[in-house]
Amino acid sequence: MAHDTTHQHGSASKRIWTVFGILSVVTIVEVILGIIKPVFLTDTFLLGMRLLNWIFIILTIYKAYYIAWAFMHLEHETKGLRRAIVWTSIFLISYLIFILLTEGGYIYDVYKSGYVAWDF
Repeated sequence: MAHDTTHQHGSASKRIWTVFGILSVVTIVEVILGIIKPVFLTDTFLLGMRLLNWIFIILTIYKAYYIAWAFMHLEHETKGLRRAIVWTSIFLISYLIFILLTEGGYIYDVYKSGYVAWDF
C-alpha cells in the first residue's frame, strides 16, 4: 500500500523551520544581552543573583523545554508523561544552576576580599 506523504513532509518542513526560528530568536536575545549587559539588569539583584543571570536561566530552560517538546516528540505524548519529564528536568536544572551560581559567587567573594590569594 502506498501512502501519500507529501502533506506530512510539507507540514514537517514547516514545523522544523518554525522551531528553528523560535530557537534562533531566543539564542539571538541571549547573545545580545550577553554582549550589551544592560546596567539595570546587572545591578538589580533578585534572590541573591543578578537579574541578568535569572533571564539567562529562564531562556536556557525555555530552549531546553522547547527542544524536548519538538525534537523528542513530547507534544504527542500523554499529559502525565510530559509533566513527569518536563517538570523534573526543569526543577533539577534550575536547582543545579542556582547552586552553581550561588557557590561560585561565594567563592568569588572570598577570593576578592583577600582571604586567599589568586595563585592557582
